[in-house]
Amino acid sequence: MIPSHPVHARLQGVDLAVGYTGRRVLDGVDFRVEEGRLTALLGPNGSGKSTLLKTLARTLSPDRGRVLLDGHDIHRYRTRDVAHRLGILPQSPGAPEGLKVRELVGMGRFPHQRLWRQWSKEDERAVDEAMTVARVADFAERPVDALSGGQRQRCWIAMVLAQKTDLILLDEPTTFLDLKVQVDLLEMLARLAHERGRTLLVVLHDLNLAAAYADVLVMMREGRIEHSGAPETVFTAANLKQVFDLDADVMQAPNTGRPVCVPAMSRASSLGIARQGVPA
Repeated sequence: MIPSHPVHARLQGVDLAVGYTGRRVLDGVDFRVEEGRLTALLGPNGSGKSTLLKTLARTLSPDRGRVLLDGHDIHRYRTRDVAHRLGILPQSPGAPEGLKVRELVGMGRFPHQRLWRQWSKEDERAVDEAMTVARVADFAERPVDALSGGQRQRCWIAMVLAQKTDLILLDEPTTFLDLKVQVDLLEMLARLAHERGRTLLVVLHDLNLAAAYADVLVMMREGRIEHSGAPETVFTAANLKQVFDLDADVMQAPNTGRPVCVPAMSRASSLGIARQGVPA
């Protein structure tokens, strides 16, 4: 269930223009991340999804415009202060060989360390809770590189949870994972938003999974946001054609009522399938 309390923007981009080596990737982007929601950022390759996420996370600096975190310019915060408010999981993170799960998750507590405040019971509780929520506590003493892809990704998410921020950005966390593992991860992220009040922005590639689990869908194309809103409003055949050049039929899933797209087959493909069912 989507939270019933009023929502507002924890993180906001205003008139963002961002580029690499003279090539403009984002141009005039206005963007809001609503509190307590799971927002999915969608778009074809090269549309600027990851660039927008990195700009919002202060990994990239905009050529024009501002990123506001809790109403203040994010670049005026100290790095440690940003880490107390915002956690980010980049694409394909890597852990040192032999690093154990508990050690990796404990790295999420680094922003809370000081010269006069080393590891504490509070840190221990945060790590234990994060591993429990991410369901990785059973292999806390195993090396991260000995786990499956889905288990490793849960460990990285646990590390971000141990950071104890209520605003989390994830860049393609389900890439290269089996479908069942993707579903499990998205269900966990949805529970974090709806049951624990976390605010999540996730870059995704799978359109149907995004429509199934996100509260807000944002579609990008060529560095601009084309559509943003509830899946029932945004996930339409016309928008899929415009943004992804995808011919598809959109219908409602019978068990959830969420929109689902079915790619339209060409006449040649459909005739070929039909002929396969005709006896010789």
